[in-house]
Amino acid sequence: MKADKKILLEEKLNSMRVYEEELYGRGVCYVAGVDEVGRGPLAGPVVAVALVLPTDFSVLGIDDSKKLSEKKRKELYGIIIEQALAYGMGVVSNEEIDEINILEATKKAMQEAVLEANQNLMKSRGKNIEHVLIDALKLESVNLPQTFIVKGDEKSISIAAASIVAKVTRDNMMDEFHKKYPHYSFDKNKGYGTKAHYEGISEHGICEIHRKSFLKKIL
Repeated sequence: MKADKKILLEEKLNSMRVYEEELYGRGVCYVAGVDEVGRGPLAGPVVAVALVLPTDFSVLGIDDSKKLSEKKRKELYGIIIEQALAYGMGVVSNEEIDEINILEATKKAMQEAVLEANQNLMKSRGKNIEHVLIDALKLESVNLPQTFIVKGDEKSISIAAASIVAKVTRDNMMDEFHKKYPHYSFDKNKGYGTKAHYEGISEHGICEIHRKSFLKKIL
């Protein structure tokens, strides 16, 4: 790695540790970053991840998952999972998204992720999550101190790491759905409304994982 690039990555890493370092400085050691992937697609679930990193986590290259290449996301995914103290996941299906709307589905997925992460942290460390950092949303149903950060996946190392795990996980799900429903190019668009996706709907109609509430204008 070139020296200049390494310096930039180190500066980025330090800037993304500000929220965590402030909490660590107050004696709060078990901080969960929470993010979701899949609010906008026409098909598939919304996936949320809650992730507790060690206080000395310092992996270069962590960033908002949308800013990283697929190769880099997969590389970082393995490192994050290996080093995380605990993580949890919430998955809400397209059917439930249609029933309760995408905002409530996102909150539900996040709540499930935090609950599972807390259970796993208790199993591995005998500790509970002490604070939650969330990308943009407040989880009224989660009875823990929270900080919700606009564009949190760009500003918090914990949220960014959660976004990477969620993105890789959901992308893998959509790749599997592509094998079952090959007409919509889910392997490439991951359920988002690309030209190929709309052409697939036009030619073959919708499939079981489409969100009908997102397609009212064309159904």
